[in-house]
Amino acid sequence: MNRFYVDLHIHIGRTWTGKPVKITGAKSLTFTNIIEHARHEKGLNMVGIIDSHSPEVIDEMESLIQSGEVVEHPNGGIVFGDLTVIPGSELEIYDENCHGPIHLLCYFPNLSVMRTFSSWLSGHLKNIQLSSQRIYVSGLVLQKKVKELGGIFIPAHVFTPFKSLYGKGVKKSLTEVLDPALIDGIELGLSSDTSMADQLKELHNYTFVTNSDAHSLAKIAREYQVIAMEEPTFLELQKALKGEEGRQIIANYGLDPLLGKYHKTVCTECLNPVNNDDQLCNLCGNKKIIKGVADRILELKTSDLSPVGRPPYIHQVPLEFIPGLGPRILEKLVNHFGSEMAILHEVSFEALKEVVPVKIAEFIMKAREGTIHLAAGGGGKYGKIAHP
Repeated sequence: MNRFYVDLHIHIGRTWTGKPVKITGAKSLTFTNIIEHARHEKGLNMVGIIDSHSPEVIDEMESLIQSGEVVEHPNGGIVFGDLTVIPGSELEIYDENCHGPIHLLCYFPNLSVMRTFSSWLSGHLKNIQLSSQRIYVSGLVLQKKVKELGGIFIPAHVFTPFKSLYGKGVKKSLTEVLDPALIDGIELGLSSDTSMADQLKELHNYTFVTNSDAHSLAKIAREYQVIAMEEPTFLELQKALKGEEGRQIIANYGLDPLLGKYHKTVCTECLNPVNNDDQLCNLCGNKKIIKGVADRILELKTSDLSPVGRPPYIHQVPLEFIPGLGPRILEKLVNHFGSEMAILHEVSFEALKEVVPVKIAEFIMKAREGTIHLAAGGGGKYGKIAHP
């Protein structure tokens, strides 16, 4: 069995003709730029591009296939050298019982199935060109359609305060809006990890994934997983999510939840930390409070244990968070060692300090080992690396 680096949640900012797809995404996030950056700079083996339902994105993929720059694998996925693209879509539901908004991820094996899904979607949302659009069907209907087409269905960033299953979507249980049997995995999001998510017993039967939700090229692979598969294909990914035939998630790599934008409960005005049950900010008197992920999970808690065999969640600080490690030094490191994955996983301290200052090399090693001091984030503001 082989090991592959996988990030399954990357947005497209613009089409190849410059039209917006993810409004908040960088203009440089075109399909072609994503696959080149993910392969050559990041060192990933599989990516999920989750705005692939947009018709111009489909046209770009079709053009690349016709030119021979990418090929479709018979077991699913679009292959670009040693990188495989899993085409996907992120959609928003809001049901008649006032559950929502909730973001959901849907993945498909090839371009033909994605075209079919896109055609179906166009009859149920207002703008098929754009990312994360509200789909005017229930979660159950969407799940059934995804499964009818042989797809993978994963609720997105399930604990973030906005547009997620547990943040705003349901009062207590995912069964309020979804069929538990038609869920293939759970995406944790940037403000939670495995130990936090496993406090909900109803999640114990699901494989956890953690992804970047990248809105720029630099953010690709800020969270990812290492997966044991024979080869990076859609079929192998399906097996890994089910833990079949030796395929499995080996480990999730992501931000310490303290670095997430919504870890703490804070005042929306001044970002002062407040208690979960506070009605007013004790610093500025503001009435609007953003409930942090940690407090929301405590409200929902039904378990103290993780299921046997749960893969480790390894806290890893992305290179762009390292103090003093700017774009020029990062480019120098990647040019020297090949990719960010190599720097984060393989390169020795002795080799690093020959290329960058010793202090930066030390920070990289601490980031790899999870021993960096952190200041918690909240209210939409990322946490920071704190100097000891």
